[in-house]
Amino acid sequence: MPPELREDELDLARWLRPGDGVVAGQACAEPTVLVDALLEQAPSIGRLRAFFGLTWRDSVPEAASGALEVTSYGALGRLGRVDGLRVVPCHFSALPALFAAGALPGDVAFVQVAPPDAQGRCSLGVGVDYIGDALAHARVVIAEVNDHCPRTAGHWIAWDRIDAAVHTSRPLLEAPPVAPGETERRIAEHVAALVRDGDTIQLGVGALPEAIMRALGGHRELGVHSGMISDGVLDLIEAGVVTNARKPADRNLTVTGAALGSRRLFEALGRREEIVFRPVSSTHVPATLAGVGRLCAINSAVEIDLSGQANAEAVDGRLLGAVGGQVDFLRGAAACGGTPVLALPAKRIVRRLSGPVSTARSDVDWVVTEHGARSLRGLTDAERAAALLELAGPESAERLACCESDLEVPLHA
Repeated sequence: MPPELREDELDLARWLRPGDGVVAGQACAEPTVLVDALLEQAPSIGRLRAFFGLTWRDSVPEAASGALEVTSYGALGRLGRVDGLRVVPCHFSALPALFAAGALPGDVAFVQVAPPDAQGRCSLGVGVDYIGDALAHARVVIAEVNDHCPRTAGHWIAWDRIDAAVHTSRPLLEAPPVAPGETERRIAEHVAALVRDGDTIQLGVGALPEAIMRALGGHRELGVHSGMISDGVLDLIEAGVVTNARKPADRNLTVTGAALGSRRLFEALGRREEIVFRPVSSTHVPATLAGVGRLCAINSAVEIDLSGQANAEAVDGRLLGAVGGQVDFLRGAAACGGTPVLALPAKRIVRRLSGPVSTARSDVDWVVTEHGARSLRGLTDAERAAALLELAGPESAERLACCESDLEVPLHA
């Protein structure tokens, strides 16, 4: 049985060695007490490495800079402020193999869990995604057992697999819904027109996904298979729009890896066993996505150029996103006869990307802006440019004006 500690009793030097790599859960599942202890105690332990995901807390970059070598799959939330942040550009589906190979820090895993049930199992609560896979390869597992963490369905860790347990009673970090504006509402109307009754949808969080979920209120028997869910998905479930009744696999189940939302969402998750949490090795892999059937993968980008290639990571050298699961889901939708969608404001259509290519033009099908929706599938580069110019709208004509030679894409690109 693991030693059970109070917050003030946690001495990480008992379990961490100089040179160790620590991986921690992200977003609303971030084990804040454990991460704060690491940031405070790291200088006295010796050289340590860490793998962090999305965090909204200002204290993390302030304390991590200089104290840890921090690696991530993107510059997410406040993480982009960490001095010397090491970003590994990879598809989200690649993370399990990278942890298994030791290519990412993962000797010690920090995880937030719900109190154990009668069988001695601790639910991973609102975040399974990459931490669920990293746990299998960690030498040491330290758990923040939080009374506020809901006992969700789908993934758990045995109490006797935990090496140390710190008991806390803190509200989870929240990501309340973001109110969409007029541009987001117009884009959402065009996206909703591409979604058929009975489709399974994947989408993220933020103002645009929120608008899209509101626009889907008149649909029937939708399914959800997504890397993350928000309050908007709960709204669709409660309204009877999302039933998962037509899914060929995981029928009647909403499948996700993480919940980013409000306290209302977290409380509902503890009551709804039909919302199932699974790790990346299940949610994002081709074998799973190919079996979803009629998957409508709805994603966005920082910018898309006139050839159709998209950047989801950086603008003008400033990191602010990640490759993430976008390509995993776009390819998954294409493989199962679904609808791959990139939705974004027209102003994000540019002549040339100012950052890296996150999604190749060969993986981009439907592009949606407030001016409409166009499929780029089967189009030449010149035809793609013409379609994207239409989606950019008349207000962007001068900004995007270019000669024919500018539309040519080198064969080696």
